[in-house]
Amino acid sequence: MATILGQNQYGKAENRVVKITRDGDTHHIKDLNVSVALSGDMDDVHYSGSNANVLPTDTTKNTVYAFAKEYGIESAEQFGIHLARWFVNSQEPIQRARIRIEEYAWDRIATSDANSRFIGADEVKHSFVRQGQETRVTQITYDGQNWEVISGLKDLVVMNSTNSEFWGYVKDKYTTLQEAYDRILATQVSSRWRFNWSDDEQRMPNWEKSYAETRKHMLQAFAETYSLSLQQTLYQMGSRIINHRSEIDEVRFSLPNKHHFLVDLEPFGLKNDNEVYFAADRPYGLIEATILRDGADARIPVDMTNL
Repeated sequence: MATILGQNQYGKAENRVVKITRDGDTHHIKDLNVSVALSGDMDDVHYSGSNANVLPTDTTKNTVYAFAKEYGIESAEQFGIHLARWFVNSQEPIQRARIRIEEYAWDRIATSDANSRFIGADEVKHSFVRQGQETRVTQITYDGQNWEVISGLKDLVVMNSTNSEFWGYVKDKYTTLQEAYDRILATQVSSRWRFNWSDDEQRMPNWEKSYAETRKHMLQAFAETYSLSLQQTLYQMGSRIINHRSEIDEVRFSLPNKHHFLVDLEPFGLKNDNEVYFAADRPYGLIEATILRDGADARIPVDMTNL
């Protein structure tokens, strides 16, 4: 039975690029997920396997990162226009380029305004929280006499674009990781905290205020800690909550390290001065720990997904 080639395209999907623009001590973030699809004179590669008209998908990926450095990212639309124009105009066999971009928005973390969820009068210029991701959770247990209330949140994505290092670690023959003295620190916070309110004779906490204040202290500790390890930051986040919220005796965190790797732009004659990053989703380091008020017992399950 005779067959013919129909509509077709190829490219590199989901190129995760993070561009940091440094305006003195103030940093600005553009966080994009860019997918490139190219089509044109591609019959031969399908019929005979000839790659003579094929621009490698790896090259399209490199172009995304190189353009982030060369042109910056003023907007997702403008960045996509630069890319589409380049692919069609620079390669004769390519007659159509489709660029799809998802942009992830970030807000600055406030350090003093308790009434603002994200932004206050004193903002940390390099600390950010992802918009629209967080989910609030709670679990209430009652046996007829005693209460146990465990609350928390998940999918709270935060980032420090500087003030983080990682060095001095154990090295063996399998170690390839380079020491970092100025890196992005990002994580997707899952946390649970246990209240010490347990019976109706006690004064019940103001649940809404408690959540807002606990979240605030968590974010402020993340923003204000000069981090030498994600473990150190985790401990500071939990300690700040325990020290400021008397109704809470235990806090547990699960923090995946959302790795951002500097892209090597030297092959394109470009210097990457901590500006353009590849945002990797897996594998990732996973840091977990419980912080307790002195004298309290740990009760929050290690596997918090069971809550």
